[in-house]
Amino acid sequence: MSKTNDINWAAIDADPRFQALHRKKTLFLWGLMIFSTIYYFLLPIGAAYFQDLFKVKVWGVVNVGILFALSEFVVAWGIAVWYSIKANGQFDAMAQAIINDQK
Repeated sequence: MSKTNDINWAAIDADPRFQALHRKKTLFLWGLMIFSTIYYFLLPIGAAYFQDLFKVKVWGVVNVGILFALSEFVVAWGIAVWYSIKANGQFDAMAQAIINDQK
């Protein structure tokens, strides 16, 4: 196992594969952040401006507003799982190829 001091970080930074990895990961993360922010703010916007829709009873005392609020947890976990799958399957493989060439 190589030490951190033995790694040529300038060469890694200049590698076009690293640049591509960084670009793909950045775009993916920005997309997730934008989606999650919009989804998060739909709850207070919906509660303020679409009260009639959020008051619709679905089952007993459970209404659309409560279901939407609970869906935020499902969406957050879904985003985490999606990122894990993408990172483990694509980003880590790209990073490992760059690391292997530096050894």
